[in-house]
Amino acid sequence: MDSKTILAQGKAILGIEFGSTRIKAVVIDEQGNVLAQGGHGWENRYENGVWTYSEEDIRLGLQDCYADLAANVKSEYGVALTGFAAIGISAMMHGYLAFDTDGKLLVPFRTWRNTITEDAAAALTKAFDFNIPQRWSIAHIYQAMRNGEAHVNRIAHFTTLAGWVHEWLSGQKVLGVGDASGMFPIDSATGDYDARMLDIFDTLPEAKAVPWKLRDILPKVLSAGEPAGVLTEEGAKLLDPTGTLKAGIPLCPPEGDAGTGMVATNSVGLRTGNISAGTSVFAMVVLEKPLSKVYPEIDLVTTPDGAAVAMVHCNNCTSDINAWVGLFGEFGKLMGCDIPTGDLFTKLYSAALSGEADCGGLLSYNFLSGEPVVGVADSKLAVLRTAESRFTLSNFMRMHMYSALGALKVGLDLLLKKEGVKVDKMLGHGGYFKTPVVGQKFAAAAVGAPVSVMETAGEGGAWGIGILAAYMLAKKNGAGALQSYLDDVIFANLKAVSLAPEKEDIEGFEKFMDAFRNGLGL
Repeated sequence: MDSKTILAQGKAILGIEFGSTRIKAVVIDEQGNVLAQGGHGWENRYENGVWTYSEEDIRLGLQDCYADLAANVKSEYGVALTGFAAIGISAMMHGYLAFDTDGKLLVPFRTWRNTITEDAAAALTKAFDFNIPQRWSIAHIYQAMRNGEAHVNRIAHFTTLAGWVHEWLSGQKVLGVGDASGMFPIDSATGDYDARMLDIFDTLPEAKAVPWKLRDILPKVLSAGEPAGVLTEEGAKLLDPTGTLKAGIPLCPPEGDAGTGMVATNSVGLRTGNISAGTSVFAMVVLEKPLSKVYPEIDLVTTPDGAAVAMVHCNNCTSDINAWVGLFGEFGKLMGCDIPTGDLFTKLYSAALSGEADCGGLLSYNFLSGEPVVGVADSKLAVLRTAESRFTLSNFMRMHMYSALGALKVGLDLLLKKEGVKVDKMLGHGGYFKTPVVGQKFAAAAVGAPVSVMETAGEGGAWGIGILAAYMLAKKNGAGALQSYLDDVIFANLKAVSLAPEKEDIEGFEKFMDAFRNGLGL
């Protein structure tokens, strides 16, 4: 069946992901081939001391992204989209979205980017003997309880961004296990919230003072392949106000960007890992055995089918690079050259390749927001050099590429060097890897091991959640485990380009990191 027929007959699969700066829609066939895409750009806002997106931002962004997709399908194939075989929703993990009994949002969305829950995160980490990062949903709700915020007694439900949008479309209060693992710790043996820690939470003084139990307000946990409701009439009208899209389409469990990143890089099996590098950056490795101790720099989450994963998550990655590239673009216009943004990134990223291995003694910090992994509480941006530094464009760009991974490397060194966690393959995806070779070369130096990038690396999480929606259909027809499905169906014919680190790059990155660590006191 050709692509046009697949689209016209509603046999295609739709994946939508809400990223930090872009909402993206991808339509695929059952083998994962991309048929069409759409998108909508957006930015978080810093309002009243909180990083947030408004409900209107989310709703209108979803509709505009879908409208862009529908227009692209109409233009390329002459087809009006009336249906899909399945739909999947993904989004940035963590954060805080709390609702009353009428489903009304009680306080503005507090995104993962906020570092305002230090006290709660530390108290829960101690109580659970399990690392609870500041961005996790449980840290946010507990901080609100400790703060005595007025809305807390009225909470009837709380969830993540993916869970909220999924509820808009299906009416179901559910989450995929990977996304749920960023709300509250998961017991991989049961595939559900950790019962021991739920019991501990109930004993905390603040928990005894509220009229609800945590168990009752968390979303139901589902594993990859399980059905998660269907598109309602209201959901269809919300997604496509033109009325062209019909209701009744099955939805897979909503997932977080970490889970869709694992799927998009075929790294849900033991000893596999991936680095997702865009506005934020995180690295994940599927564990063979538990870590020896609790590390505040390392989160423990799960794959979309519930396996234990060690994750190093950093709030900042490419935002500072983007700002500098924008500045160079302004300079180009000043000189009469209106350089396309894509060309600017490609040229400047590529310039980093000819920089010195240690960046010529240049140092920068890219903390647009707080960075708990290295103990930085709020925004700190700096470019530093000495009289002896070699201040060239190539060194300057290489410095920013290293800095984008600096905080990540602090956490990865604990995981790979101190804990001795083994990784057979590490795959990269996200905007940091879009320019061939560049990001891959520097990530390999940071990890000290080969990093692969697939042909689909640019498709990202929207493609990943589309694959999970396709897996739900395949599971209904007898498909086996998620890893086998990815190996045998989706990635069987996809090529990955692997790049091993060079000794000079490893040594140069380590030298840069010595300065990076030493300069944190500034």
